[in-house]
Order: sequence, then structure tokens, then C-alpha cells
Amino acid sequence: MEELVVIGNGMVGHRLVEALRDRDSAHHWHVTVVGEEPRTAYDRVALSSYLDGASAQDLSLGDLSGPHVDVHVNERATTLDRDARTVTTASGRTLRYDRLVLATGSTPFVPPVPGHDLPGCHVYRTIEDLDAITASARGARTGVVIGGGLLGLEAANALRLLGVQAHVVELAPHLMPAQIDEGAGGLLRNLVTDLGVHIHTGSASTAVEAGDDGRVSGLLLGDGTRLDADLVVFSVGIRPRDDLARSAGLQVGERGGIVIDDTCTTSDPRIHAVGEAAAHRGTVYGLIAPGNAMAEVVADRLLGGPATFTGADTSTKLKLLGVDVASFGDAHGRTADCLDVVVNDAASGRYAKLVLSDDATTLLGGILVGDASAYATLRPMIGSPLPGDPLTLITPEGGAALGADALPDAAQICSCNAVTKGALTDAIHTQGACDVADLKACTRAGTSCGSCVPMLKQILAQAGIEQSKALCEHFTQSRAELLEVVRATGTTTFSALIENHGTGHGCDVCKPAVASILASLGGGHILDGEQAALQDTNDRYLANMQRNGTYSVVPRIPGGEITPDKLIVIGEVARDFQLYTKITGGQRIDLFGARLEQLPAIWTRLVEAGFESGHAYGKSLRTVKSCVGTTWCRYGVQDSVGLAIRLEERYRGLRSPHKLKSAVSGCARECAEARSKDFGIIATDQGWNLYVGGNGGFTPRHAELLASDLDEETLIRYIDRFLMFYIRTADRLQRTAPWIEAMDGGLDHVRDVVVHDTLGIAEELETAMERHVHAYTDEWAAVLSDPAKLARFESFANAPDTPDPTISFTTTRDQPVPGAPLDLGMPAPRPQEATR
Repeated sequence: MEELVVIGNGMVGHRLVEALRDRDSAHHWHVTVVGEEPRTAYDRVALSSYLDGASAQDLSLGDLSGPHVDVHVNERATTLDRDARTVTTASGRTLRYDRLVLATGSTPFVPPVPGHDLPGCHVYRTIEDLDAITASARGARTGVVIGGGLLGLEAANALRLLGVQAHVVELAPHLMPAQIDEGAGGLLRNLVTDLGVHIHTGSASTAVEAGDDGRVSGLLLGDGTRLDADLVVFSVGIRPRDDLARSAGLQVGERGGIVIDDTCTTSDPRIHAVGEAAAHRGTVYGLIAPGNAMAEVVADRLLGGPATFTGADTSTKLKLLGVDVASFGDAHGRTADCLDVVVNDAASGRYAKLVLSDDATTLLGGILVGDASAYATLRPMIGSPLPGDPLTLITPEGGAALGADALPDAAQICSCNAVTKGALTDAIHTQGACDVADLKACTRAGTSCGSCVPMLKQILAQAGIEQSKALCEHFTQSRAELLEVVRATGTTTFSALIENHGTGHGCDVCKPAVASILASLGGGHILDGEQAALQDTNDRYLANMQRNGTYSVVPRIPGGEITPDKLIVIGEVARDFQLYTKITGGQRIDLFGARLEQLPAIWTRLVEAGFESGHAYGKSLRTVKSCVGTTWCRYGVQDSVGLAIRLEERYRGLRSPHKLKSAVSGCARECAEARSKDFGIIATDQGWNLYVGGNGGFTPRHAELLASDLDEETLIRYIDRFLMFYIRTADRLQRTAPWIEAMDGGLDHVRDVVVHDTLGIAEELETAMERHVHAYTDEWAAVLSDPAKLARFESFANAPDTPDPTISFTTTRDQPVPGAPLDLGMPAPRPQEATR
């Protein structure tokens, strides 16, 4: 048995050892892995999730230790003796090798600006780096990230997750200059700025300043601007870890990196290099896909195979601060005589660009910002003839219509693992792969960044294989099936449901979905017991969190009808708590800018005046909008206000898979815009027409007629049935429009169930709605009467009456709006120290 030593236990080193172990059935190699981090390999691509609740164990790629693999963590290789073929570590361990792989990765580059080594300066690379940033963030108000690339924006999001106001300083004229162009960078800047991150492009960092305590206090820019900062994160690029190779006399590139040939072999035939430490044909790749490809080549070569590495796809798709960004192929249009097709829709937050050959027939590359749903289809088409008009491929309708059937077998579906459509099809037909998990196991597609998973589902569907509707990896059942399980078993808690019908501990997909199911079936107040921990942020505090960390309060105003006394109370509350007020499109008044600890006091005033929660924060009924109908309008033929009030008071608090909106128009002039709602009602001379399945979201659509000329009692029965049928059968976060579209038979089937009762469940659905109507209680009032629930509404556990000092306001149009963080001359309390 020969000895293989792998220096580096990152993602690429792990991939190499895993690939070799799985293929080396004859046990030709004994492998020793040396890694300097205090843990085995973990998913560095998902590093930001560590600050969003994921543990180090959640990120772990697993320990490969076994009979033929030894893994040494917290061990740094210090000396390479090529003549003796040994590696010596800092602990004095000496390892002999027959072959050596350098998978040493890279280090963050820290520019030598004055003050770069002050306490409070960090890099963003490892779990230990994030722990250090978290420690510095305690008591910090403002942080600056130097570098506006991929990792820089991830670091800015990390600061946001830690409750720190983030600034990003980028030397280039726009964000992410390596991946996207100026137009896309401009839109990305707008989208990121809307999330509360301050962007400074075209700006050089000249010095980090220290405060009286010797820690970071600010950053000076080249134009003389000074940014206050309690911590600084450097994210301006990486440098290959080639020091061990240099000291051993291996050839390195002019700009760093261990030089390798197409077999990933260095200038020493017994030594290979992979990943970010390697320089191939003058290029050092900083992405996981090329590193994985190199690892596969070395594994194959170690077993006598012919594999070669001739370059790699540098396409990327990711979500930065909640914004989809993707680039692929020749995104910057460097090919001679290439053509651009661009859609820049700033109003809807979308930028799409295709780079085409000079005859506009072949796709060379592209950029997508805001909506990257077409990436999975477009990226594999690089170098292939276009299937149609290029402009239609980047419109929402055209991109959605283009599917896997438009791709040739040679199209690469998974760039991280170089898996083609043909390989996936072969896995389905010859290896029996019948779901995404099988395809991952057979081909490794979708096991890295995961951006190709939607295309895997399309390929399975194209092969005629019915797809799993599992809610998530913890429940094999769909949302609708879980709802039936809860109904049948009388389950009242998530812990009981996952113990008896699921696996693991749950995730951010199934927890809020189950919370919604329990609430829909009358599971009590959403903040009772363990229910509270399942809720999304807005539901957790019965208010919508805004960009500056404050909350909005929206009392219910059924039908938009309100008395002068109630108007006066809202005005007094807004005045006394200095809240921004706005009349919404749903005929309500929104009060913005409430701090967490103010919410109960505001609710008290509103509840005493007869208001209740408007459920603006919930996946539930929001509003029933109305015109003035026959009460005032000379065209009105029915009392639209009276019906709107009746409907809103009937369905208030009804938890559902997604938010619900409704409207009632008193005549065919449609002043309430009822046909843009999930269920809308329009008056006729004979009664009411009921429309369903409309919405005004990202893909606006009109509702369609379900039934016409109904009397009021029949109308309400049909709405009861429609809403309960939707709640019981829709997927999580599925609005009524796509729910109807996805259903076999579409609207006709819905009509059969709701109007004609073909399933014989009409009485059951109506009874369920009656239970909801009689069990309804106001969620605000329930909190005010329960000291345990009230305790959740404190900014700081050790000072419950202390307001968050990082929140400030300025005045615009005589109303308070979010301002810059307050300079109090002292560190602000950290949200992590509070029971938020």
C-alpha cells in the first residue's frame, strides 16, 4: 500500500480524499490528511449561514477517517523535504509520502493600509473568523467591509445578521466587478441599498483609525470622507497559500500559485496541487467548481486513469443579501464582435443580459440580477444555438417557458461537478435514479452550490418520473399531507409531529410551515409554548420588521370604514410615539417606526379604542378592500362596504399557506380592483359575482369567474369552501393563482369542489370555517393579557425599558423616517444580548 499525504482539509482536499476512497476498491492508497483548522472540512460556501443559526456541525462535510484514511486536524505543515519525500508538521510529526497533494487553499489579502492590524480588524474566511467578528460586534454600532465582491457582500450580510449597520467600500466603479457589468452593478447597488447597507463605490481605503481605547474607530477614504466604524472586515481578494511549495523549490506563478499542468501535477512529478493554491495556465481559480474538477482529475490519476484538467466554468449563481445574482460564460462580452441583449427593468428590480455571437445565433454568456430563475436553463446553453428570440429568453414569461427539453445532452447542468444533461439522463435510464436524491448520489450533481436542483427536477419530469412533494428533508409528506396528519392525529405541537412523522430537528422550511398548519387548525395563540419558536420574525412579534430594525403596526379597519373617534386615536398614537403614518392600498393606516418595547404600549391604546390586529405580519387574510357602493355612489348596485366588513370580520386571523387579499366592488366599474385579489366580489343587478385566483405580486394576474349572480349567503358558503380547500391542499408559500394553475383540472376542478361539491366535502369545509369564526381571538389583546407573552417584547433582558440606542429618525415631509445610527459616544447594547 502506497502513502498519499494531502496537505489541506478544506472542501477541495475533502473532495479529493472522498473521490479516491470511493474508487480505490483495491486499497492501493493509504491517505493521511493534515489540516490546520481545529475541525474537519466544512462547507465554506455556506459560511454565512453560521451567523444565521447554523452550527459548525451543520456545515460539516463529514469526517473521512477510516481504516485507510487518517485525518489530523489543528496540525500545520511547516516543512516539505522533496528529496526525503517527507512532510513535517508544527507538532514535530513527520509523514513520509509516495505522492503528495497540496490543497492548501488561499488566505485573504489584507492591503497594507495604516491601521490594518488594529483590534477590531478582521477577515472573512473561516468559522474562527466569524467567531471573532461576532465578538467584535458586541457593543458595535457600525461596521465597514472593504471589498464589494462576492465575499464582501456576504460579510456585509453577516454584519446585518449581527445587528450592526454595514457599509461596503469598493475601489471599482460598481459592485462585484469580476462577475457583473456596470448596468447590473448599478441595479445591485440599488437593491442592496434598499436593504439598509450603505455602498461606497469608486472609493479607496487609505487608513483605519484608532480610538482612545486603541481599537478601530473609523475608516478614511481617498476623497477625505471618514466613516465611523467599530469594526472593519477586509474582503478584497485572496492569495494562494503557496509558501510551503515556494520553500521547497516548486515552481510558482508570477502572481502566485503553485504551477500545475493539465494532470494537476507540479514541477515535481510526485506532487500535485489543487484548488485555490494551484495556478493552471496562468489562472488561479477562486471558486469551488474548478477545485472539485482538479480533485477528480488527481483521484483518477492516482489510480492510473487518463483524466485531465483543461480549464473550468467560472459561472456563479448565488443570493447576496437576499438578492439573486448570476453570471455565466463571457459575461463581460470580451469576445470579438459579440452582441449584447439587455433588459434593465429597475422598476421591478430585474437586470438581464445575454452576450451573443456576431450573428446573434449562439449564446456566449450572460448576467442576471434580481431574478436569476433562467440561470439553470441558460448557463448550459453556452456555445449552443439559441432555441428562439434571445429577448424572449430573458423576459419572465420566456425564461419560465424554456425548459430542460431545449438543452442538448452535452449541456453541462451542474458546473460545480461537471455533470451533463446526458449523464443525468443516463443515470435515470440505466441506474434507476427516480428523484433528486438519486441523481445526486449517482452523479454528484446538485451536491455543491445547489443552483442546478431545479433543472434536475425538470429532467426527471421530462423523463416521465413523478416528483416527490416532500415538504423538506425532515418530512416526506407534502404540506397538504401534513395538514391531514395533524387533523387525523390531533397533533398540537411541532415536536410531536416530527417525532412521530418526521426525522431530525426541523429547519426554516418546515418549522414555519407546520406553525401555519397548527394555527390554521385552531392550535391556539401563535406565541403559546413551543409555537413561538417556530414563527418567522414578523409573526414572532405580531408586527412587520422594517429595514432599520423598527416595526410597523397596522390595526384592522374592515372595509376601510372608520369613525372620527378611531381616527383621532390613531393620530394620537402616531403623535405620542412619533410614528410615520401612511394610508395603504388596502384601506388601512400603517404606523411605522415602533421599537420592540413600544409595541405593547401602542397596542394597549389601540385595543382600548376598539381596534385589533390587522394581521399585516401573517400569512393570513390581510384586507377586504371596498368601494363606497350603494351607500354613496350613484353607480352602486349593492352594499359593497357592508359585505366587505362582514367578510373581513369572518375571515380575520385565518392562517393560510400564503397571504390572502380580497376586495368587493359595488358595480362593474370595479373601483375596489376586486379582480386583482385572491378572491374578489363584484356586484351585479342580481347579486354577486365571485372571482378567484388573482394577485398583484411578481406575476400579476386577474382572478377568474368562479360563480355568478349569487345571493349573499350562497356567496359566503362558496368563499368558506374555497378558502378551506386552499388551506388544506396548497403547498407552502403558494398563492391562490399558482395553486389553481398547478391543480389537475385547474379552475374547473376548483369549481367542481366548491360549487358542485363533487368530492362531498362541502359541509366539512363549511364546518371547519365556522370553527375558525367562533374561535377567533385578537392576537394583540391576547399578548397584553399574558405576562409570559409580554416578556418577549423587551429590547434588552437586563434593561427592559431601555430603547435600542442604535435607532434614530430624521424628518421628511414633516414625518419621522429612518435616520443614521445615533452617535451616543458609547457602545450600544447588542441585540444578541437581548431576548429578541
